This record gives sequence, C-alpha cells and structure tokens, in this order.
Amino acid sequence: MLDTKPGLLDEVRSRFAHVDTCPVQGERVFFENAGGALTLNSVVQTSAHYAAIPDNQGRDNPMSHELVGAIAQAKADTMTFLNAKQGQVFVGESGTELLFRMISNAIIETPEGGNVIGTTLEHPASRSAAQRWAKIARKNYIAVPHDDATGSVEASDYAALVTPETRVATIIHTSPVTGMGVDVAAVARAVRAVAPDCYIIVDGIQHAAHGRLDIDSYGIDGYAISPYKVFSRHGYGMAWISDRLGALPHDSLIGGPEGNWELGTRDTGAYATMSDVVGYFDWLGGQFSDSTDRRERLEAAGKAIHAHEKTLTDAMLHGTGNLKGLAEMEQVRIIGGTDNPRREGLVACWVEGRETADIIRALSDRGVRTHIRKADHYSGNILDPLGRPDCIRVSMCHYNTVGEVAAFLTAMREIV
Repeated sequence: MLDTKPGLLDEVRSRFAHVDTCPVQGERVFFENAGGALTLNSVVQTSAHYAAIPDNQGRDNPMSHELVGAIAQAKADTMTFLNAKQGQVFVGESGTELLFRMISNAIIETPEGGNVIGTTLEHPASRSAAQRWAKIARKNYIAVPHDDATGSVEASDYAALVTPETRVATIIHTSPVTGMGVDVAAVARAVRAVAPDCYIIVDGIQHAAHGRLDIDSYGIDGYAISPYKVFSRHGYGMAWISDRLGALPHDSLIGGPEGNWELGTRDTGAYATMSDVVGYFDWLGGQFSDSTDRRERLEAAGKAIHAHEKTLTDAMLHGTGNLKGLAEMEQVRIIGGTDNPRREGLVACWVEGRETADIIRALSDRGVRTHIRKADHYSGNILDPLGRPDCIRVSMCHYNTVGEVAAFLTAMREIV
C-alpha cells in the first residue's frame, strides 16, 4: 500500500494534474478513472513542447533528428513497459481504431472458412470488429458467454467452444464495466491447445493503468491500450503486434517501408508522452525496489499499485473507520460479487428502488465524481443479463486515497 511509506502518496498525487479539483466544479474526488485517468503533469508539459515544434520527422536537420530519436526512445520504453522482446509498437487514432485494424487484418488474411471466437464480456471495440469482419470474411463468430456471478470469463469457457478451425480469438484483459480481470495467458494456452495457429488479440485498454503487463508470458499476437486511460492524453492509441501478425498484408503505402503499420505522419508528442508514462512507473517502482534493472522496477510498481488499489476497493466494499462499506448497505447490489480476486480498482453496483442517475447526480453534488453505465451498446452485454437498465461505476487508481473512499461512503450513507 502506497501510504505505508510516509509522504509517498502525497508525492504521487503531486505528479498528476487536477488530482483533487476540477477546473469547473472545484474540489472533488475523482472516481471516474475508467473513463479516463488523471494526466501526469509531465505529459502536459511534453505535449505543449512538441505541439510548438514546426519541423517534421525524416528530414536532415537537427530538430528532425531529435524527433526521430524521441519516437525511437518511446518505442523502446513501451516495449519494456509491456515486456515484449519481439514484435513492434506503433500509434494510431485510438485504442478502438487499433483493435479494429489488428482484428480485421487477422480475420481477412487467415485461410478461408473457420471461425472467430470472442466473449460477451468484451467492450464493443473488439466485439464489433470481430463480428463485422467475420461476416465480411464469411467466418462464423462464436460468442463465449461470461459468468454473471464473477463478472469475468475463464480459460475453460474458451476451451469449451474453440475448434481446430478457429482463426482469430479476442480477449479483454479487464472489463471496464465489471472491473474484473481475465487470465490472458491461461486463455491463450487453452486456445492454442486446440488451434495453435490462431491469432490472439487482446483489449488491454482498461487493464494498463493498473500495471503488471507481461506480453512475453501471454502467448498472444496483438495488444491495444488507450494512453488517456494510463496517465497520458487523448488523441492517440498504442498497439503492440507480434512479428507474425506484423508480417500479414495490411494497409500501407505502396513502396513504403516494409512492415510499417502506421498510416501517415504520427504525432511525435504522442510517442514522447508514453516515455513520460513509463518513466513515472519506473520512478514509482524505484520506491519499492533497489533493483538497477528497469523492468524489475516496473514490475515492482505494478505490485504496489495492485496492493494499494485492493486496499481501496476493500475499504469501499467493507468499510473504513466507523463507516459501513457498500456490502453492508442493505439496498446496494454489487456486480461480480463482494470478495472477488479478479477485481482491479473498480466497483460497479446499483441501489434497489433508486434511480441510478439521481444517485450519480447526488454524489456529484457532494463532490464525488462517478459515472453511470447504461445498458447501451457499451454496457448492455453486461447489464442486460442482470436485468438492469444501468449501474453506478466507481473506478479508482493508485493515486486515490482511503480518505477519498471515506468521502464516497459518507455521501452514499446520506443518499441511500
């Protein structure tokens, strides 16, 4: 837990913009991190620096060389962050756009026939791409049902439906609605045991802010993140692809560099802000590890983040001080159960007999920012089976405090 080290949590919070105040609302607790995490101050500064530079990449002048170097450094930093020793990383419009590109290419360029497998747990970014392109390629789409009780999906669920003709599989690392993680490596092993040549593509958008990424251990071919959900900014997405996925035919300029997956000139500042993000994780890990190896420090950061966020969600569910937790509030129903080891910094719930929108508004009036998830194209796959039109999503990150959880519980006690 971060606040066991005197002053560390304060130092962490000082590195983020608007950590406890909104430029419009004023003082507030930010529990809407799944919608977009807080931004590092260093990212704001880096973005402004590169936005002012007129030079382009690929020219023979000192500034252009500097831009190319910043991009190369950011790619190397991101590969270390992901623990990917092969393949490549590149930026695109958004995490959603990159998932569409990876999934569509894998489906179109694999042998005719067969099927594509995914789950009902997934965000529409991967589900929509898989279903659309499976139809275009005349491949069957198989939907693995998730478990309403756990809010997740297991490797055995995939194993029950994967076939030797499965060409592409999609996995979500963490659900942005239930907050529950998936054992990506176990799912990939289950898929490859039956379909060894299957291309496996992962939506890591919700998971990345919580650290503990390890591409080399997953046995996958593609992984996408949205940097604005991992302390960077809007306007770009980041993807990793394996060498074999990268070698497939894909949209590119005729005569252009072989294996290039980027379309057009990308924003150097976007790349450079990923170096800021990785540098922050590195710094945080250094507070918990004396290792001189950067990857080991990144792993230490992930462990510390997980431990702190578990403390936060435990306090929210079971209470802190003399405040009752959500699990002790008679009218509250918690999605995915109370004591679920898959939970990553997020609690989704509803209040029996109360309008969710009214509760979200009442929380906001008390200075606590949360979000309503509705049974729409984003969250209906989770909420419809529960017979729910909506739910309250309370999403945390490691810079949040137990004191902020207490403020939320105090507000909920007044409202409920």
